[in-house]
Amino acid sequence: MIVRIMGEGQVRLDDSHLTELNKLDDELLAEMESGDEPGFRHTLNTLLDAVRRLGVPLPDDALEPSGLILPSPDATLEGVRELLSDEGLIPG
Repeated sequence: MIVRIMGEGQVRLDDSHLTELNKLDDELLAEMESGDEPGFRHTLNTLLDAVRRLGVPLPDDALEPSGLILPSPDATLEGVRELLSDEGLIPG
C-alpha cells in the first residue's frame, strides 16, 4: 500500500503493518471524539512515526496513487476531524 503523509511525501507500506496502525488510529479517533488535544497530538505523531519507520520512502519524483492519506504532523484536531471517515483515518 502507498501511504501519503501530507506535506512530506509517500511511503510504500506492507499490508502486514495495518493491524498496528489501526490500533493507533482507534486511539486517535477516541481522543478526537473526547477533545483530548494533548493525547491527539501524541498519538498522531506516534502514528506518523510508525508509518515512517515501517515504510519505505518513495523517491520525491514518484507519483503513485495513494491508498491512504494521513495528515501532516502539525495538523489541528479540527482539521483532522474533517478528514475522518466513520472508520478513522485508516479504514479496516
